[in-house]
Amino acid sequence: MSLLQILLANLAILAGACLQGVAGYGIGTLAAPLLFLISPVLVPGPLILNATLLTVFMLIRNRGALQVREVRFAIGGGVAGAVLAALTLLVISTKGFELTFGILILAGVALSVGGLKPALNARNSVLAGAASTYMGTITAVGGPPIALIYQNEKGPLVRANMSAFFLAASVLSLSGLLASGYLGTRELFLFAVTFPGVFLGFWLSGKLVHRMPFEGLRPVILGIAAIAGTAALIRGLISL
Repeated sequence: MSLLQILLANLAILAGACLQGVAGYGIGTLAAPLLFLISPVLVPGPLILNATLLTVFMLIRNRGALQVREVRFAIGGGVAGAVLAALTLLVISTKGFELTFGILILAGVALSVGGLKPALNARNSVLAGAASTYMGTITAVGGPPIALIYQNEKGPLVRANMSAFFLAASVLSLSGLLASGYLGTRELFLFAVTFPGVFLGFWLSGKLVHRMPFEGLRPVILGIAAIAGTAALIRGLISL
């Protein structure tokens, strides 16, 4: 990778980390499509490693609002999602990965704008956890399904519980990537040169957490994700 690509990757991760620090999720939704356009090798492994680091920081900062009882069902569903994602990665080709990436990104955008408002209960938590971990393992965009069931909850609870879920989901996703051959020395190197973006983004989110108008940025973020997902889908179709 060139120095310019590394710089752009850090900027994308910085923006995503700042967004997640404010809203509880967003590093995948914003950064993954941009990273894929910069270089497909930046997803999913390197971004999931960065997201894991970010969720540790966020969980420490918001630990006082954590409610383990509510998040345990989502983590249970995440186990099934990670296993299914690992099996998917074992059978798809590089071209198939681009198609799958594009489809899942667009599915995430559709979930975000679909207007669904499922209740925060055990069944929905299991389903959302499975969907989020499946999507997150393959694309590093696992936020939309789990965000749906927390959309009516208060900020501190959202940031704490979603951070706890994302930490567990990231560990499950990394295990799935390792088992399917998508996590190795190349991914670790790319993580090593891009994690400064997480540090800066998390620090910046602490300054903006009560000032940043997330709802105002939401259409822009989803627009970027939709464009990048469409580009990946077209590239995958052309290469067939």
